[in-house]
Amino acid sequence: MSMSHAPERPRLTLGFVPLLDAALPIIAREGGFFAAEGLDVTLSRESAWSTLRDKLAAGLLDGAQLLAPLPLAMSLGLSGPPCDTLAPLVLGRNGNTLVLSHRWAQGMAAPYDDTPGGRDPAVNARDFAARLRHRGAPRPRLAMVHPFSSHHFQLRDWLALDGLDPDADVELVALPPSRMVEALELGRIDGFCVGEPWGTQAAHRGGGRIVATGAQLWPGHPEKMLGVTRQWAERHPLTLTAMIRAPIAAADWLSASPEHRRQARDWLALPPYLDRALDHLPTLPLGEAPVDQRFTALRPEAGQLGAVVEHLARQLGGSLDRNRIDACYSAVHFDAAAHQGCA
Repeated sequence: MSMSHAPERPRLTLGFVPLLDAALPIIAREGGFFAAEGLDVTLSRESAWSTLRDKLAAGLLDGAQLLAPLPLAMSLGLSGPPCDTLAPLVLGRNGNTLVLSHRWAQGMAAPYDDTPGGRDPAVNARDFAARLRHRGAPRPRLAMVHPFSSHHFQLRDWLALDGLDPDADVELVALPPSRMVEALELGRIDGFCVGEPWGTQAAHRGGGRIVATGAQLWPGHPEKMLGVTRQWAERHPLTLTAMIRAPIAAADWLSASPEHRRQARDWLALPPYLDRALDHLPTLPLGEAPVDQRFTALRPEAGQLGAVVEHLARQLGGSLDRNRIDACYSAVHFDAAAHQGCA
């Protein structure tokens, strides 16, 4: 690396929540891809998205793995005080699971079973609605990870497939991802929508059944993104370029061979990261049914966030500023980093 491209801030702290789609930052650190860009990166594990949001906004983190809707929600002041936030890199696509307790999921098809119920999420949604209407009160309690998350919005979309009102027919609560499985097993919730590995872990442990996935509801959607504040990006443009290039290199390495997927799984299973949460996974599952987790197509595109924008606009009771959306999810920093890589 030439001195002219050396990062202004070589020591960084990046935040993450223990999920499979924290894979690229973890691989970039453990595999030496951050180091190759001149960065000494510390990864800070946080249990809740609200903590990650607050630390990023306060400048306690240089960057963070963020829920795809969160940069825009932060910029608009919908999630705490307004904080102009950018999402210059997609960290993962798909990966969410909608899980119900056995009481509610009995007889439902697993996603991608060779049955109508497995191929069409509306079939299981119809069964759920019929049971809810038959049983009446108390309303089932369904958990999602954060009010401004694709999990929340996908859960609402799934319920609406058979005309249920998410605000009246069920009780929606927010829980950190790592608490979902235990809460389901203890009967504190009746289901949840969460990122991997928690959905397959619930099924593996026998606590619930996967009845729909984010890949069915929003195929190929950006699920997690790298987030930085605009102020930080403007002060550290070369550091941001290096921060983007390292996960891109990690994604290329990951896709190169099955052995790399197994190595990545072992890195993610280290105690600082996901630890025992991966015990049920022999390798890092990518592009496989039912979850179809992907770490490809990392270039951000505002047009791919249409469902997110629609839900946020509905919450605000009007349309959103198109320029604000385009600026938040602009590919300008990604393209600059990719161009430097080809130079």
